[in-house]
Amino acid sequence: MKQLNVLLFCLTFLSALALGPASFAERQHAMAAASVVYTLRTGIAEGRMVFLGSGGEIDGKVNPDLVFHQGERAQINLVNGEGAEHDIVIEFYDVRSNHVVGKGASSTTSFVADKTGSFPYYCSVPGHRDAGMLGRVKVEPGPRGKIALIAPDVSRDPSDLPPPIHMRPPRKLRVDLTTIEMQGRLDDKTKYPFWTFNGKIPGPFIRARVGDTLEVHMNNAPSSVLAHSVDFHGAIAPGGGAQDTQAYPGEEKTFTFKALVPGLFVYHCATPSAADHVANGMYGLLLIEPEGGLPEVDREFYVMQGELYTTKPFGTEGQQEADYERLMAERPSYFVFNGAVGALTKEHPLRAAPGESVRIFFGVGGPNFGSSFHVIGQIFNRVREGAGLAARLRDEQTVAVPPGGAAVFELDLNRAGHYVLVDHALSRMELGLVGDLIVEGPDQDAQIHERRPRR
Repeated sequence: MKQLNVLLFCLTFLSALALGPASFAERQHAMAAASVVYTLRTGIAEGRMVFLGSGGEIDGKVNPDLVFHQGERAQINLVNGEGAEHDIVIEFYDVRSNHVVGKGASSTTSFVADKTGSFPYYCSVPGHRDAGMLGRVKVEPGPRGKIALIAPDVSRDPSDLPPPIHMRPPRKLRVDLTTIEMQGRLDDKTKYPFWTFNGKIPGPFIRARVGDTLEVHMNNAPSSVLAHSVDFHGAIAPGGGAQDTQAYPGEEKTFTFKALVPGLFVYHCATPSAADHVANGMYGLLLIEPEGGLPEVDREFYVMQGELYTTKPFGTEGQQEADYERLMAERPSYFVFNGAVGALTKEHPLRAAPGESVRIFFGVGGPNFGSSFHVIGQIFNRVREGAGLAARLRDEQTVAVPPGGAAVFELDLNRAGHYVLVDHALSRMELGLVGDLIVEGPDQDAQIHERRPRR
C-alpha cells in the first residue's frame, strides 16, 4: 500500500515555491495536505528495462501507475536495482530526479500534485524510455477518502490529558491501570498485537502534585495471556512499584506511593522481558507538579516516542508479529509517535491557533532508542529538560531525550502554518516517525514573505 507519510518539510516547501503565483496561504494549505510516498526500483522484467514497484500495493508491478489525489504532496523514491545509470522525469510537473549510478544508489524527488490528469513518467537516459522505462502518474480530483481502520486505533489523541492542578492541598488520588493485550492498527493496512495500558498508547497521562499519595490499582485483564506490572520512575520504592504490581491475567494488585519529587516521569511495564513489554506499547507519563503548578499556557499536548520490532519489513500489509531477535539486536522495524504510523498526522494531529502558547509533554518509551526532538519551523522558547520542571533551556532547536526519559517543550506560536514533529535522526521519518502541528489562522506576513517568480 502507499505509505502515507509527511515529506521532509524543506523539500516540500521548495516544491511549493516553484508552482507559480499562487498565494503563500494556498501553498501552505497544500503543504498541510496528506503525503503519498512511492518507491520504484529499476530492473529487468519481461525482457526489457523497467521500473518495478517496491512495497505496498505496487510491490513487484512493472511500471506501476502512481496514483495521487489533488493537493497531496507526492514523493517518489528511486532505487537503482541493477547497476545501470537511471533517473525519473515527470515533464508536466517539471520534476527530474538526480541520476542514480551503481546498484543500490537512490534519489528522492517530490512535488505537489495540484493538477488532475494522467501524465507519463520515464527514464531520460538515452534509449531507456524506448526500452520500456515508462509509466503513468495519475492525479485524481478531490481528497482521498478516509481509509477504514484495519483494526482498532490504539494511538492516544495528544490532547487527551487532564487539566492543570493549579493551587490545591495534597490529597489521595486513585489511579486505575488495566493492561490489555489487543490487535490494533499499526498502519492503514497493517495490524499488530499490542500490549497496552487502558487500551491506548501511550497509557493515560497521570497528573498529581508534590505531596499527593497515589493509590495505583493495576488490573490485568482476564483476556490477557501474560503477566504485567507497572514501574513508576517517579516513585521512590524498590522497582518503582513493579514488585508489588506483578499481576497474572484476571488479577488486580494495589500499590501506594507518595509523590515526593516534582517532575515529568516515565512509567512502563517491568515484567521480564521488560524490553519486550515496552516495545509492544506499555509506557506512559506521570507528571508531578510543583506546589502552585506550572505556568499557565493556552494548550497542552501529550506525545511519546517508541519503536517496534516486527518479523516483516516496514509497510508490510496484513498481520505483523513481534520479532524478539530483532529486539535483542536493537534493529527496529518501525519508529512511532503515540503508538502507530500516522497517529499524529492522519488520526490525531496537534492543532492550535496563532498567538497561543503550547506545552508538549514529551517522553520516550523506547525501549532502546532516544530522540533528538525537533519541530520543523519552530524554536522551543522554553525547555524543562529531564525530569526537573525548571526552564533550564531557552530558544533551543533540538533537544536529546533518552529512552525512559522525558522533557517539557514550550512554544509561542506567532504564525499560522503547518509544522512537523520529528526526531532529527531523520531517517526515522521513513519508518513512521512524524507528527503534525497545524496552526490554523491568518498569515502574519511581517514575519515571512514569499518570493514570487517572474512571469
